[in-house]
Amino acid sequence: MASRIVSPIVLLCLAVVRPAGGAPNGERLRVAAVRAESAITIDGLLDERDWQRAGLIPDLTQHAPHPGEPTPYKTEIRLLVDDQNIYIGATCHDPAPDRISQHSMQRDIDDPFGDDFLTFVFDTFRDNHSAYMFEVHATGSVSDGLVPGPGILSLDWDGIWDARTHIDDGGWTAEIRIPTRTLHFKVGLAEWGFNVLRYITRDRVILHWSGVTIDSDVLDLSSAGRLSGIGGLDQGHGLTVSPYALGRFERVPADGTENVVGRGGLDLSYSLTPQLTGVATAYTDFAETEVDTRQINLTRFDLYFPEKRPFFLDGSSLFNFGLGLGLDQDFVPFYSRRIGLLNGQTVPIDWGAKVLGHVGKFGIGALDIETGTSNGVPRSNLSAGRVTYDVSDGFRVGAIGTHGDPEGLRANSLAGLDANWHSSTIHGDKKLSIGGWAARSSGDLPSGKRDGWGFKVDLPNDFWEAYARCMEFGDALDPALGFLPRPGTRWYDVWNAFKPRPSRDGRFAWIRQAFFETGYKQVDDLMGRTESSRLFTAPFNIETEAGQHFEANWVPTFERLTAPFEVAPGVTIPPGRYHFTRYRAEVESAQAHLWRVGATVWLGDFYDGRLTQTDAFVNWDVLKGHLHQRLELQNDYGRMPEGNFAVRLYQLQNVFAFSPRLLLFGYLQYDNDSREMGMNARLRWTFRPGNDLFFVWNRSWVHPLDEGPFTLAHESDQVAVKIRFAWTG
Repeated sequence: MASRIVSPIVLLCLAVVRPAGGAPNGERLRVAAVRAESAITIDGLLDERDWQRAGLIPDLTQHAPHPGEPTPYKTEIRLLVDDQNIYIGATCHDPAPDRISQHSMQRDIDDPFGDDFLTFVFDTFRDNHSAYMFEVHATGSVSDGLVPGPGILSLDWDGIWDARTHIDDGGWTAEIRIPTRTLHFKVGLAEWGFNVLRYITRDRVILHWSGVTIDSDVLDLSSAGRLSGIGGLDQGHGLTVSPYALGRFERVPADGTENVVGRGGLDLSYSLTPQLTGVATAYTDFAETEVDTRQINLTRFDLYFPEKRPFFLDGSSLFNFGLGLGLDQDFVPFYSRRIGLLNGQTVPIDWGAKVLGHVGKFGIGALDIETGTSNGVPRSNLSAGRVTYDVSDGFRVGAIGTHGDPEGLRANSLAGLDANWHSSTIHGDKKLSIGGWAARSSGDLPSGKRDGWGFKVDLPNDFWEAYARCMEFGDALDPALGFLPRPGTRWYDVWNAFKPRPSRDGRFAWIRQAFFETGYKQVDDLMGRTESSRLFTAPFNIETEAGQHFEANWVPTFERLTAPFEVAPGVTIPPGRYHFTRYRAEVESAQAHLWRVGATVWLGDFYDGRLTQTDAFVNWDVLKGHLHQRLELQNDYGRMPEGNFAVRLYQLQNVFAFSPRLLLFGYLQYDNDSREMGMNARLRWTFRPGNDLFFVWNRSWVHPLDEGPFTLAHESDQVAVKIRFAWTG
């Protein structure tokens, strides 16, 4: 999945009301895995005799909404190991098993909170900085990812592991096998950090094994318990061979051209050390990658699209710069979509190599790619490297470097440094994070300021949350392999949120939590002249006990245009200073329902005119997770002195799951800006963990300008069949 760096699990784990639970006297909770004496069949039934003697966590503790209080959701976690596997058996008791939420069977689903699920976190280096996350839903679907920092989750990593679930009249059970060869871990370590989370959707109840204070969460590794019994695990030779074979057919009806291509390629990975992996790829292909989600852009700046290609997603968290410093999409020094993609067209990748992992307290990510010639773009060599060092449990420093120009036209490099300190024990269990960064470009650059810098102070706590940050981007800071939409600017940004939880006995007991938010952001040019400013307020923002969300916002805004701005075709706003106010309202129904609806509406002034924006969606999940449908409609209507405009984007998603390992995806998109409708259909069959067969059909239509509103002309077809294997040793 695209890089979902801020995990929704974090938001859930902050949803608590007071400290409670945990080990007595502040001692760490501990559990010991037991050696399996016979083979374990992964079928979700837990009927092998070994499970009766396994290491046992007898129950989890309520973490939210009422920490430490008893629940009817008794949860037993059992742990076994053999030389090559870690086994987890979970028994999730439920007094109403017919109400267990089952919404999706997709892997790495963007929004997991429609399902009941379990999450397991393994800190295999016990450094409190990085960990593996494995998640199993009651439907049998799975998610996995890496924890690159406190409270942060990246779903970009896909491990080779297996899980099955079973629902009966007592609740549901899960049986999991995690091969040790899919993990990196420190050899000789007697204990790992370990934690467990269970989520019950209909009551929005969260259970934890370790760490149930008001501001703890399972992704804050400092609150994890300890898992022992992991001595003698075999990492194997560390070699994984993953070849693929591909057949592709392309057709363009307008000119009658057809093209048939057959090709193959290979990925190799080898454990250079137990903690460090080398990866090589040849003739890389991404035919199975899902298409980008289209976006409406009514700003003057480029939009950010997340990476979706598996080769670049694997290990991408090791390249994250300024993690926790609020850079987000405002500055990405290494943006992997610059490689192999140029102006929306594919550039062939002939070969590539990566080194990923850890050496002691160092985290290492290095990448080198050779792209071929395409559409007049010369062959290029592109590289990026990132190193971090854990000075202490809460203090990490790092450096990043990139080199190369995707267009192959000029010399371009970037170097950067960052540092971040965090603590989860301020005044007991409160969180504080402080950090900063600096970066500089070199090469064939325009004259101007080539460097940038920034810092952030963050208090990400449940009852009161606040941050302040300041950043500057030079006008000649030009990361050819990065993403920087607003060079030549200086940013000031403060935000504060008061988030009370009403008493269960008062008149507002139906409210789970209220959010009173105020934020101010100002962007100046390097001469100190304000280009943009916005005051964001949330005088009304609540989340109900049932899970509905209601919000209203008042947003005074300022924009200074130094050049004409074409907001839509034929509608150009002249230079000038513009003060205007926007109003926003949002409603969403609860996630537990099979039908889920939501809408966001923006109203008010827009520069020298008016703009109304609506974004509405409906989700429909039936057949106990076998069928998922989502329809989203976005409409923007502008009434300006320079002319009126309407921008529309319609998206329909369908997923039919024969099982969690055999899924058919359908995605239909239309926007009236490009006048194109695109269909992406994908069948994925995981016939063995790490081994997949894909069938992909892309079709596009165009709406001719001189035709009626419902006329579409067939534009192109592309069909691909790809099979991918993985052998480990």
